[in-house]
Amino acid sequence: MSDPAASIRLAIVDDDPMVRAALRMMLGGNSGITVVVEATNGEEALTVVPESGADLVLMDIRMPVRDGLSATEALLSGDPSLKVIVLTTFDADDMVLRALRLGAAGFMLKDTPPARLVEAIKTVASGQPMLSPSVTAQLIAAVAGPNSSTSERTDARARLASLTEREREVAEAVGRGLSNAEISAELFMGVPTVKTHVGRLFMKLGVENRVQVAILVHDAAE
Repeated sequence: MSDPAASIRLAIVDDDPMVRAALRMMLGGNSGITVVVEATNGEEALTVVPESGADLVLMDIRMPVRDGLSATEALLSGDPSLKVIVLTTFDADDMVLRALRLGAAGFMLKDTPPARLVEAIKTVASGQPMLSPSVTAQLIAAVAGPNSSTSERTDARARLASLTEREREVAEAVGRGLSNAEISAELFMGVPTVKTHVGRLFMKLGVENRVQVAILVHDAAE
């Protein structure tokens, strides 16, 4: 039997009881994950999630009373260390990009296979974004352009202007969804060097993950 104290403390927020039950059954028996609380809408989540001590939230976007986007913003404002994975039935939803801009760690479709969802939860809990490079590229390509305002483009270009030429090359590679190994091969750099550059990107651009780097790159290119 797993030690709950060593598990990732997970909150599930979804208005569909069948989805919550499926997720609970899927994740509750995992040795590294403990479902500590559930909420039926974003408003309820604002009360029960902080009280639960959850490390990570699986957040549905479309819910009555208060949607997942608003709830994500409020929860992360109150606890920036909290991790949020957005759940959606759409793979090109404009609300997903808005959630990422607010600091959500990424998104997954509700029909994601159990093993992949478990992997994503553990990856995000460790401090890394859960989107694979290919999914990052597809998501940004699908939704970034139409949602980039003039102010966002100006801000993105100004932030990217602070980078060195090499850092800009790495940022653009991240924006195309390349992994560290792929960037290493393309730019003829060691993987540790790539990791160092990516870490500098986070600091210079004021972002927390590769998804947000990709968003800035695409905003700047619009």
